[in-house]
Amino acid sequence: MNDILILYYSKNDSTKRMARVIARGVESITNTSAVIRTVKSHHYKDSDDLLVSKDNLKSCSGMIIGSPTHFGNMAAPLKEFFDNTTEEWLNNTLENKLGGVFTSTSSMHGGQETTLLSMMLPLLHHGMILAGVPYSEKALSTTISGGTPYGPSHVSNNQKNELTEEEKKICLAYGKRFAMIVNNMNS
Repeated sequence: MNDILILYYSKNDSTKRMARVIARGVESITNTSAVIRTVKSHHYKDSDDLLVSKDNLKSCSGMIIGSPTHFGNMAAPLKEFFDNTTEEWLNNTLENKLGGVFTSTSSMHGGQETTLLSMMLPLLHHGMILAGVPYSEKALSTTISGGTPYGPSHVSNNQKNELTEEEKKICLAYGKRFAMIVNNMNS
């Protein structure tokens, strides 16, 4: 069984909702399971997901990370977690594993793509291989809210609204694609 770690930070639940849909996509593929974890923050008391451990990094076959956009960058709690993975970097814990990213923003031009790109940097430094959303995913061309080739995204429009149908389709398709690639890499 290939465990895919979906690691996120969410303040207003948009990123958390995305993690759940991506996990459904992962688990729809044979021989894969989604392990959803969050990072420590002052908002953790509101989370119903377990905190990530370094053992999750060791045991996963791939990892997808998600964060809301904070001024065009990942949120501090997720960055703090990665800032403390030097031992894993030294030991090549994540090397040659598949990595991916997703984000949510409160406005259409809130820095989705810069956040996704900045989230890729620690994954690249860890030696991970990255997967995005291909344009063969039709919802990527029809969405009027979130969705990028770098990874799934969501636009909340400064409200705690649900994911749009296109955003859900992109998250689900991304989880499926990610799981299929992990299975191919480990066969």
